[in-house]
Amino acid sequence: MVTIASLIVFLAFYTLYFTSKRAALSYDLGFEKWMQKNPKQTKITGLLLLITAYFFWLFTASLCCGTLLFLIQLMVIGSLIVILTPLKKISRITLLIFFITAILLEIYYT
Repeated sequence: MVTIASLIVFLAFYTLYFTSKRAALSYDLGFEKWMQKNPKQTKITGLLLLITAYFFWLFTASLCCGTLLFLIQLMVIGSLIVILTPLKKISRITLLIFFITAILLEIYYT
């Protein structure tokens, strides 16, 4: 459940990052071009994903703990996206390997 919430937070912040006019954007994937061309729909999608991730954290942990963990995760993932996206260090394969490893570790240790 934590890994799913992390993935949703990543997707939400990534979609909101691509609506920025000041960010250095690269268009490696087709949906990135769509996100830049449709900023209003992308912002709504990003905010809905953030709310969904917050409710996942509330379901997983209590109110205070879930809120704290959500905010910490949002700051960490947001910082990594802002730093690593212009350097083109975030790739689909890297993300896939990271999230599969996280899911396997979560399943193994619960």
